[in-house]
Amino acid sequence: MKDSLFSEHFSISGQGHLTLDGLDLVAAAQEFGTPAYVISEAAVRQQCRAYMQTMKRVFGENFKVSYASKALCARFIYPIIQSEGLHADVVSDGELYTALKAGFPASNLHFHGNNKSDAELRQAVECGIGAVVIDCLDEIERLNAICVEKERQMPVLLRVKPGVDAHTHEFISTGHNDCKFGFGIEDGQVYEAARLLRACRGLDFCGLHCHIGSQVFLKEPFGVAADVMIRLLAELRRDGYNLRELILGGGFGVKYMPEDKPVPVSEMVEYLGKAVRESCQKYDTPVPEIVIEPGRSIVSAAGVTLYTVGSVKPVPGARTYVAIDGGMPDNPRFALYQACYDACIANKAAQAKTDVVTIAGKCCESGDLLGRDMKLQPAQRGDFLCVFSTGAYTYSMASNYNRLPRPPIVLVSGGRGRVVVRRESYEDLVRNDLQ
Repeated sequence: MKDSLFSEHFSISGQGHLTLDGLDLVAAAQEFGTPAYVISEAAVRQQCRAYMQTMKRVFGENFKVSYASKALCARFIYPIIQSEGLHADVVSDGELYTALKAGFPASNLHFHGNNKSDAELRQAVECGIGAVVIDCLDEIERLNAICVEKERQMPVLLRVKPGVDAHTHEFISTGHNDCKFGFGIEDGQVYEAARLLRACRGLDFCGLHCHIGSQVFLKEPFGVAADVMIRLLAELRRDGYNLRELILGGGFGVKYMPEDKPVPVSEMVEYLGKAVRESCQKYDTPVPEIVIEPGRSIVSAAGVTLYTVGSVKPVPGARTYVAIDGGMPDNPRFALYQACYDACIANKAAQAKTDVVTIAGKCCESGDLLGRDMKLQPAQRGDFLCVFSTGAYTYSMASNYNRLPRPPIVLVSGGRGRVVVRRESYEDLVRNDLQ
């Protein structure tokens, strides 16, 4: 069990129950019901501070840390990251609306994403968003027309494909040339976009952006991307563009399994700082403002998901299935790309993991699993299963498949839990049905 305790935020009580920041997770499952997402506020703040403190040490005042909203977007997260000094990025009008409803300053947001609609661009301009990251050529013309109409000037950055292999799953690798995001360098697209921006009086071309992928466990791809981007930045500056900002994305790996070894925040940021300074010196250009966009690495390890065990079904000659009351609707990552998780029986946390089981969800899909051949304490009906490191890309990717209500989010602080996103009701499921 010790290998599963990913941080000092977890412990085992005298009753043998798993606790998170002093909250008994068995008691939490009984009080709030299951499935339920449970998030440690202290763990989120700890990661925010690690990024902010290291970035300040490495880059002085010439930096921003921007939380990637897509990892976990709900109103409660924005006051936390704002109080820790972070900015944020959004990739849809829904994420933008959520951040604004939470009181997050629009000027501290930037808008990402491919295929932005006119309505999304207009909403970004009208609310006074900090910047828009341009993803395609026609977006330049459409955004400029809105800005001219509104008599405003919008800071914009170009999303660039640096052509870097991030050594991650192809579905979450976004920096290579054959990718739906951004402009290529070798094919000349980024230069064409820059020429178009020069003529746009409603747009202030202020920088470049890249993102090489997600769940990256190596430092070197980030260094290669930084070199490619600074070389391009220096070239465009020599052509007269006033580029002041470079966003190097996020995608820093996190620990899902005991054997995972993510690069510590301080080590990753220091490596980036060295790479940036060396490249700026090599290409004879001043260091721009450096922005990073961690999302998963801020919230993933801070969260767990609690389930109630139902049937335990041994299949002779195959495996034993431990069924739970949730599954792919509240966490589709295994079904999407065979993501691995560690888990334990929260009410048997002090016991050894002696069984090898497959965790099955309750949906009518054979692929509805949360893990295959996982080590677990002996499970029986009524036990509470805790799946670790589910703070990112679970609630934000959740669905109502099989008409299952989405779980609540319980925020833990000072040993107490409070509901910050309520559980959907059956009435919620039919609310938009017309008959």
